[in-house]
Amino acid sequence: MTLTRRQALLAGAALPAAAALPALIPAAAHAQAAAGGPARDHALGNFRVTSLLTGAMPMDNPREIYATDASEEDFAAVAEAGFVPVDRSVNSFTPIVVNTGAEVVLFDTGLSPEGIVSALQGAGYTPDDVTHIVLSHMHPDHIGGVMGADGAPVFGNARYFTGQQEFDFWATQANERFDLNVRPLAERFTFLDDGDTVVGGITATAAFGHTPGHMAFHLENEGRRLLFIADAATHYVFSLANPEWEVVFDADKAAAAATRRRLLDLAATDRIAIAGYHMPFPGIGFIETRGTGFGYVPASYQFG
Repeated sequence: MTLTRRQALLAGAALPAAAALPALIPAAAHAQAAAGGPARDHALGNFRVTSLLTGAMPMDNPREIYATDASEEDFAAVAEAGFVPVDRSVNSFTPIVVNTGAEVVLFDTGLSPEGIVSALQGAGYTPDDVTHIVLSHMHPDHIGGVMGADGAPVFGNARYFTGQQEFDFWATQANERFDLNVRPLAERFTFLDDGDTVVGGITATAAFGHTPGHMAFHLENEGRRLLFIADAATHYVFSLANPEWEVVFDADKAAAAATRRRLLDLAATDRIAIAGYHMPFPGIGFIETRGTGFGYVPASYQFG
């Protein structure tokens, strides 16, 4: 099943911007995500960073998703330059798991418990191995694997981390997925502000806009650096070529655009690798400046 322009527009019109995403993801996406997928290891100093593919979903009318304020002509030009179709895209769901040697830290959990468990098993982990769950934000494709169908936590040994502002916002909303998967675990959460440490070498970075308290995370070990940008940029061509284009999933579009440009500029200027939750698997690469925007360079053998 693909996400059509009509589905996106109707969902967006019916709900406040920050709460719209649950209706934008069709039920079939849960089935697609449940199969899980391959895993890819990367060495970041002494950290082992593993990309997990928990699912992928085809989407129609990408201009109505990634560039709602762009003209057809401008959007088509960017699509052509980026070697992607103008009328369809594929949205990947790519958490990462970081083994520090002392902790196993999972960043986001996909759409379903089946998907994340399958992906972890492909990387050589069980849910009981995970010591820390870090949620960049509370959209359903990031918190869908937290709780099992039986209402019990999937990760029984884990501590949970998320942005203070993010949790506080969703705690005031009527949101079924948050109420089922996150609210029951509130007492097990550590709440983060900008600059707070999750574990040694992993630092929270405010990246507000996509949601009110969306967070990115900076990883550093043995002089190697990686920036997990989560959903600050959601397409490797359209989000980078013109970071100011408005994205239907972004709650505060101006703030999200400012965050997107700030993080992309940081990655390009300091030559920091990024991991993007919706980038093509394995979702890790580099950012370069291209004109007034940016370009994505997928990692190949840099992390061997």
